[in-house]
Amino acid sequence: MRTQLTTVIGSSLLMLFGSQALAVDWPSLQGLEAVKKEKAMRIWGFLQPEYARTDGTNIQAGPWAGQEAVFNQIGPDNSTSNTFDIRRARLGIRGQFDYNRINYFFLSEFGNNGITRKGGAQLTDASVTLNYIPGMHIRIGQFKTPQGNEAQKAIHTFDWNNFTNAANQLLLERFTDEDGSRPGFANGLNGAVGAFRDVGIQAHNTFKKGDREFTYAVMVGNGNGINRGDNDDNKDIYLLLSTEKVFGGRGARRQGFKTYAWYIDGKRTLNFANGVAGKQEFDRTRYGVGTTYRKGKYRAAAEYVKADGMIFNGSDGGAIPGAVATVGPNAGAVSSLNYLTTNEADGWHIDVGYKVAPKVELGLRYDTLNRGTKGNPALERQFDTLALGAQYFFSKRTRLIANYEFRNAEAPNLPATAVPNQILDGMDDKLTFQVLHVF
Repeated sequence: MRTQLTTVIGSSLLMLFGSQALAVDWPSLQGLEAVKKEKAMRIWGFLQPEYARTDGTNIQAGPWAGQEAVFNQIGPDNSTSNTFDIRRARLGIRGQFDYNRINYFFLSEFGNNGITRKGGAQLTDASVTLNYIPGMHIRIGQFKTPQGNEAQKAIHTFDWNNFTNAANQLLLERFTDEDGSRPGFANGLNGAVGAFRDVGIQAHNTFKKGDREFTYAVMVGNGNGINRGDNDDNKDIYLLLSTEKVFGGRGARRQGFKTYAWYIDGKRTLNFANGVAGKQEFDRTRYGVGTTYRKGKYRAAAEYVKADGMIFNGSDGGAIPGAVATVGPNAGAVSSLNYLTTNEADGWHIDVGYKVAPKVELGLRYDTLNRGTKGNPALERQFDTLALGAQYFFSKRTRLIANYEFRNAEAPNLPATAVPNQILDGMDDKLTFQVLHVF
């Protein structure tokens, strides 16, 4: 069925629009070089030094009361609520051969984040794109998967310092050996975060018809994160369709009005889940729709995300993973990372921006996440964040991004006095300043 769907999408678009184009869509921007004088190699990268802080409020109730709340610590170290850091430092090369019929993309990460936290500097992207089939580019290797705009767009073009709750918890995958249900076992990360990437093969292209462009992307990947092979016999399927009315310009900030839909389906294997030992497989499905707009001084974006299976469920008691409880009858328990293996979640966001001056842009973003919406109502959690943003463009390659996030979370089906709500009441607002320089 999946093979047939892939064939139908590719063939239908090819028949409808007939000619190949290098469009300003994320699969093309990240996998293809511009059609111009051949350049075998160019070095590029970007730096993101950052300052971040919260009030550092400790856990208010439960077995870990009085200890540091993981949601008020600055990741990935989770050792302070007030820190300067090198959020990202990436260096790469990209180029083309054989008159642009072979493109390659290589990028490595040296900053302090979820990619490098478990093993130091990491390879984030390493792919080759073959442009020999009319109407279809074939990209092979490790790269960003076709999915929602927030997750797929290049991070150095991002208008905010942090992801929305839905992107962070439903799409930015953490890989663990268990679901966190085994007593006494500190379930934690077994490698780098997924970084919205996978290892696999992708077919994609963009077709023009007047001032409108149509993009498709179909990918098959391991579904096991970056810099490692598959851990079972399952593969993830990724599908993306988009259409954009182009107003003008070029590059990542080209002006246009785009709508899109995407779908991800795969399985995850855990060694211990739901109180049962032994390897078990669970479905992981994600899909969404969205739109983006950029014209003149204005920009806007909105997206809805739905998740079924393998829902990230934070840590026990809001504590830093590995922390030992000291309060009440559960003293001695070890905080673990948790997954709701068969539950559901959904979220959405809306983002608007306006350039008040040639070098100053202001932004407003609201996002919400409903986590654990299937089955036991006591497990449901709601997260809401209102973010205020300002960007100052020193040049086309350097800008300052300042964000203030009003953060709120609750267990909506539990009394206000219940322990989960007392813990979530302690979630602080967050302030971040970041300088971004692309070279």
